[in-house]
Amino acid sequence: MIKLETIFPFLIWFRLTTKETFKADFMAGLTGAVIVLPQGVAFAMIAGLPPEYGLYTAMVTPIIAALFGSSLHLISGPTTAISIVVFSTISHHAEPGTAEFLNLVLTLTFLAGVYQLAFGLARLGTLVNFVSHSVVVAFTAGAAILIMTTQLKHVLGVYIPKGESFLHTWIDVFNQIGDINYYILTVALSTFISALLFKRFLPRLPYMLLAMIFGSLVSLLLNGQAHGVHLVGEMPSNLPPLSMPDFSIDTIRQLAPEAFAVALLGLIEAVSIARSVATKSHQHINGNQEFIGQGLSNMVGSFFSSYAGSGSFTRSGINYQAGAKTPLSAIFAAVFLALTILLIAPLTAYLPIAAMGGIILIVGYNLIDFHHIKGIIKASRSETSVLVVTFLATLFLELEFAIYAGILLSLVFYLNRTARPKIVTLAPDPEERRRHFTNLERKTLAECPQLKVIRIDGSLFFGAVSYTSSTLRQMKEKEPTLTHILIVAKPINFIDVAGAEMLVQQAKYWKAQGGGLYLCGLKMKTEKFLRRGGYLNEIGEDNLFTTKKDAVAEIFKDLDHQYCQTCEQRIFRECKQFH
Repeated sequence: MIKLETIFPFLIWFRLTTKETFKADFMAGLTGAVIVLPQGVAFAMIAGLPPEYGLYTAMVTPIIAALFGSSLHLISGPTTAISIVVFSTISHHAEPGTAEFLNLVLTLTFLAGVYQLAFGLARLGTLVNFVSHSVVVAFTAGAAILIMTTQLKHVLGVYIPKGESFLHTWIDVFNQIGDINYYILTVALSTFISALLFKRFLPRLPYMLLAMIFGSLVSLLLNGQAHGVHLVGEMPSNLPPLSMPDFSIDTIRQLAPEAFAVALLGLIEAVSIARSVATKSHQHINGNQEFIGQGLSNMVGSFFSSYAGSGSFTRSGINYQAGAKTPLSAIFAAVFLALTILLIAPLTAYLPIAAMGGIILIVGYNLIDFHHIKGIIKASRSETSVLVVTFLATLFLELEFAIYAGILLSLVFYLNRTARPKIVTLAPDPEERRRHFTNLERKTLAECPQLKVIRIDGSLFFGAVSYTSSTLRQMKEKEPTLTHILIVAKPINFIDVAGAEMLVQQAKYWKAQGGGLYLCGLKMKTEKFLRRGGYLNEIGEDNLFTTKKDAVAEIFKDLDHQYCQTCEQRIFRECKQFH
């Protein structure tokens, strides 16, 4: 029988609410509403939408995601990366600002939500684990630079045709360097610099909002409108109006592949942010439930003039720091934002687009994670390759392709690593009292010419069979006297049919050499698999041991003792009889 909490997960956290949590969530929600006000306007502009659509998204999406997600602190809504993907995707099909553009955005949002909900219902919450952290960092950094590039026309006052690529935008800027409108540049820079100063010296106050007000005042003092400083214009002071995505077969076929990329990016953002905050709050995150929450929020949002949203790192972090206890804080933030819009929407008529450009430059810069980029470059060449490819693909190719390219390259490196398990040679250390078997890469030790002890650090699946088999054969080629192989199998977590058959073939090969292949320390699960499939019968039940000590003692009986009499290594305790 399905529990009610499974269908309505908000019943779980709703029981936790008390007067104290209600008060804490109320204050956190108030803080969140102030934070999202300038962000919502900025993100909508990045997506090529009227400013109010960012605010509508910040009202509808977080409520549904809070009710049907699993995180206590995740705040969903418009985000920078999703906004720029939406713009780049739909601008190929329609002119930004037109009714067709808006309609396609709503359809894209609905389709992305359908994908996300389907992933959640299919219990594919672990899917995001296969997306390398380097992909996310690189994509975000690339998207941040693209965002800042798209604002150059608003910051410098030069003409750049809509839909220009990253490279062509900079070429246009370079060619028009003498046509910069310094009134527009002054408003943008004053907003940008004041935002940095407010953030530095008044960190508790909504620095973006204060910077936008300051930029508006600078524009008024300079009589900006008379010198080409355009204003955002008055936003409608109403709640999110009803809307209808386009469900025609042609539109769905056209947007379905691109919606998949939006869905995937949204899930990566939401789940990674939820888990990041959960490490501080010590909460368990249900990935499947987060997928369902994100999917429903986008599907419902598409009918209420909202575009694709996801988890916001900034707002989620501030929500936690503000003392939020339950997802009620996200609902409060959305309600407070709606009330604020009803009161102050007319004031946006005095907001310069240049000031918004300055704010978006701040948003873009803050997205670049210099700390992790530096760490990735220092730590790993393969991860650096993923970082560079994803970053360049984000700048110069389609954004959805950049995500796929990064994921594909990550998987290639992962499969390459798992297909070449580390095979370590071990030998007893005579300097230790208990003569522990030691990795020969750590310490140079003598080996038995007839018996080699190795440890396989990795699973034996179809991808690793060829490498493992050839490595074992090469051991015989390098050491002709070698006839016995003992595999320490404790690190082997998984063996598939191909791996089991490879062990059988190796057992036959080493038996033909006058020796044998032996296993010790097999995990119970892998031992059951080998026994159930009949592979252990072919390898030999007598060739399976629990410990290295027992294995060596038994294998020693089958060594060529005539050779042992002249051997100078004598590394095992059993060799003492030949002294």
